[in-house]
Amino acid sequence: MVNPQWLKSFATLAELGNFTRTADQLGLTQAAVSQHIKHLEEEFGPLLVRRPRAVELTPAGQALLVYCEQVECAGRHLRASLEDANEECGNINLITPGSIGLYLCPILLDMQQANPAMAVRHRFAPDREVLEGILQNHFELGLVTLRPDDPRLTATPFTQEPLELVVPAGEDVHKWEDLKRIGFIDHPDGEAMSTRLLSRRFPGNPGVQSLPCKGCTNQISLILEYVARGLGFTVIPQYARQAFASQDAIRVVDCGPPVVDTLWLIHRAEWPLSARAQRAVELLRERVDAPRPRAFGGEKVLQRVSA
Repeated sequence: MVNPQWLKSFATLAELGNFTRTADQLGLTQAAVSQHIKHLEEEFGPLLVRRPRAVELTPAGQALLVYCEQVECAGRHLRASLEDANEECGNINLITPGSIGLYLCPILLDMQQANPAMAVRHRFAPDREVLEGILQNHFELGLVTLRPDDPRLTATPFTQEPLELVVPAGEDVHKWEDLKRIGFIDHPDGEAMSTRLLSRRFPGNPGVQSLPCKGCTNQISLILEYVARGLGFTVIPQYARQAFASQDAIRVVDCGPPVVDTLWLIHRAEWPLSARAQRAVELLRERVDAPRPRAFGGEKVLQRVSA
C-alpha cells in the first residue's frame, strides 16, 4: 500500500504547483515534501517535470493523481459508512412479518419520496428468518412476534396487533355451523391463529381442521381476496386487514376480548443504529401510534405498548 502521507503531498503539489506552498499548506518542511515525491518516483518512475515557477505532471503523474482522487473518494465513503451520520441518504434495511409489513411499507415509501437519496429495502419473512437476517447483518431492523432471548439482540415493544375473524361482507357468524357453511381460507399461520381466536369465541369447538377448506395461499396480500369474493372466511392479523384495499367487501366479526400479539422491534445490541434507521423507527412509531379509524364500528386501532 502506498504511504497516504506521500500521496497527500503529491496531490497537494499537483494542485498548487509549488514545493514551498505545498509545504506551508501541509505544515511540513520543503525537504519533507521533496522526500515524499522522491519515494513515489522510486516506486512509479518520473512523476513531475520541475520548472522554475511550476511543476508539470508526466503521464505517470497524471495516473497517480487519478489514484489519489480515488483513494480520497473511497475514504469519504468509508467515513460516511462508519459514521452513519446522514439521516437523509443510504439504505433502510427492514425485515418484518407480512401483516405489519403491509401496513408499514407505504409509510417507508413516503419517507423515501421525501428523501430521494434514501432507498427502502424491505423483506417479508417469518420470525425465524427475521432473527437470522438481523444476526447475519443482512438487515438493520426487524420485527418479530416472539421476544428473542439472544444477548446479541436488543428487543423493545413496538406495537400490539389483534387477530381478527374476517368474513365476506354479506355474511355473519353466530355459531360454529356458520363457519362450517362459509368455509375456511387457510394460510401458513391460519390454523394456529384460528385456533387461538376461535377457541375464545366458540369454547369447546371441534377444531379448525373440522371446517371445509375453501382455499389457501401463502401470499399475505392475497388472503383477503378469497374472502372478498365470498369464497370463505379467515383469521388474520389486524394490520393485514387494514392494508386490504376492498374494505367494503369484507366484514370483521366481533369475537369478544381480543387475542393480541406484541410485535418486538429488534436490532443488533453490539452497535448503535444508523441515523437513518433511528429516523425511520421514530417515523414508524409515530404513524403506528396515531389513532386510525377501523373500517368497521368506528373503533381505533390498539396503541403501541409502552417500552
